[in-house]
Amino acid sequence: MNLPSGKHLPHDIPLWVNPHREIYFITINCRQRGRNQLALPDTAAGLFETVRHRQDKFLWWPHVFLLVPEHLHALLSFPPSGKPMRSVISKWKEWTAKETGIIWQPDFFEHRLRHGESRQQKAVYILENPVRQKLVEHQEDWPFVYFGRGQRPDFTD
Repeated sequence: MNLPSGKHLPHDIPLWVNPHREIYFITINCRQRGRNQLALPDTAAGLFETVRHRQDKFLWWPHVFLLVPEHLHALLSFPPSGKPMRSVISKWKEWTAKETGIIWQPDFFEHRLRHGESRQQKAVYILENPVRQKLVEHQEDWPFVYFGRGQRPDFTD
């Protein structure tokens, strides 16, 4: 088996998949672990502004975008823009690093939700992350979350 070498994970989308109709579970980590870099009011506001800007430019659709101290989780779709997912996310990381000083780990994790996987279960998993980390008692209490429609998505699988 040929495994990818180098610093980048393969983010190639199979030819039979229409990337514009899919939802991707994305995780991006900060390089330095054990220190709160993201779940800060000013930092979060700046990051969410960049999320909103890319949403307005139709580069992605953020169903859920949640920040915890040292990483983020998102459910994203990528409308037709002519730009590959790898490029959209890499440019976002590059821009936010310059603007906020966040040092991201190289690359990112992505998982395309496939038939039979529950979008609702993935959204709940993301929203429960601060509860599992004992940052809040209830997911609704976590302030560092962005929804593309302005409210929690009501996925019906």
